Amino acid sequence: MTARILIIEDEALVAMELRFVLEDLGHEVVGSAGDAATARNIVRETEVDLALVDIHLSDGPTGVALGRELGQDLGVTVLFMTANPGMVRSGVAGTIGVLSKPTDERSVQSAVDYALRRRQGEPVQYAPPGLQLFG
Repeated sequence: MTARILIIEDEALVAMELRFVLEDLGHEVVGSAGDAATARNIVRETEVDLALVDIHLSDGPTGVALGRELGQDLGVTVLFMTANPGMVRSGVAGTIGVLSKPTDERSVQSAVDYALRRRQGEPVQYAPPGLQLFG
């Protein structure tokens, strides 16, 4: 299943690596944003199925509020990818879960596949290793 994915990550090398992985998997990366305002603009201008959201962006720790907004208000499926998973340990309304960084290609693939299956309403038995689910 192909998806339109937005990468919200302020570290250019991490964002570029994620883009390569996602495109190799056949997904369309609709953009990359390093701050919340840029991410909002991209979502307003194009359809986004899934957003991979870091918690700490160039404008501060805005990823949590942004993820909640994208998931609850804008209908985007949201997965957090962060080196600080404890910041969202209790979950964030409207989002699926968190994948701890650093991560590898296989973990990204499994987490993205899981999130897209949930978005489509397909039954999923369990979360892939490394993905901490919310609620």
